[in-house]
Amino acid sequence: MNMKKIEVVIRKTKFDEVKEALNKADIEWFTFWEVRGIGKSHESRVYRGIAYDTSTIERILITFYCREKFLDGAVKAILGSARTGEIGDGKIFISDIVDAYRIRTGERGDKAMYLEGGE
Repeated sequence: MNMKKIEVVIRKTKFDEVKEALNKADIEWFTFWEVRGIGKSHESRVYRGIAYDTSTIERILITFYCREKFLDGAVKAILGSARTGEIGDGKIFISDIVDAYRIRTGERGDKAMYLEGGE
């Protein structure tokens, strides 16, 4: 069975909405990091009445792995929950996974991603 790696860069303010949408799309586990990047979007900070333009943008990076049959639902969930319509909404990157192993049991392939009997 084909497995996919999905990496998503989103606004920090959209994290809770994306998390809930992924859960509804049967993506029950993912990792995330607070990251900083440089792009076309610029955010400014105000401190004591003075606006400072920051050269980096704070975002959340979400990474998860899934079977191909869950991919379309996950992508639709992200697009629907992360979009504001403004520059800087983020990106979705999808890669093929060649193989996977569950360290505890040695299971290989897509079986390594889910508990026995799970979809």
